[in-house]
Amino acid sequence: MKSAILILILLAMSQDNIRLIYDTKNQDNNNNWFVVDDGVMGGLSRGNTKLNDAGNLEYYGTVRTENNGGFSSVRYNFDTIDASAHTFMVLKIKGDGKNYQFRIKDDTSHRYSYITSFETSGDWQTIKIALKDFYPSFRGNTLNRSNFNGKLIEEIAILIGNNTKENFVLEIEKIYLE
Repeated sequence: MKSAILILILLAMSQDNIRLIYDTKNQDNNNNWFVVDDGVMGGLSRGNTKLNDAGNLEYYGTVRTENNGGFSSVRYNFDTIDASAHTFMVLKIKGDGKNYQFRIKDDTSHRYSYITSFETSGDWQTIKIALKDFYPSFRGNTLNRSNFNGKLIEEIAILIGNNTKENFVLEIEKIYLE
């Protein structure tokens, strides 16, 4: 009995340090996702989103490299979050075995993002990324600025751009700070 109570207390304490950013169970926030493809530069890549049969957000499409193309991204805007009490960005996803970038904007008026890469396995994964590992980048170039300071977040994004023509599918269940 004592061990069960201790487990419940530890579980409750661990839940206190979680800040949900996106959860497919909250259908109201599915409209905050929008796709930005390389068409902004003349490319031909096409990304899309939909709620799949499992009720998860599915980001899918084709990356094409002709016409200076080569990327697709999906972005999610929300009210500013104070992330200073958190250390990690956590993604509950099912990928397709491809590499993706996860991006953070601390201010949506900035043209640059803080980015890091992650690899998908083809299975469901919980990917935990240290906020301090996000580095500043603009159009593929690392900027001479400090890494993400872990304070404010106004937008997140997932980008695929592996310098190759490819189809992609990424299923997103939940994204949160821990």
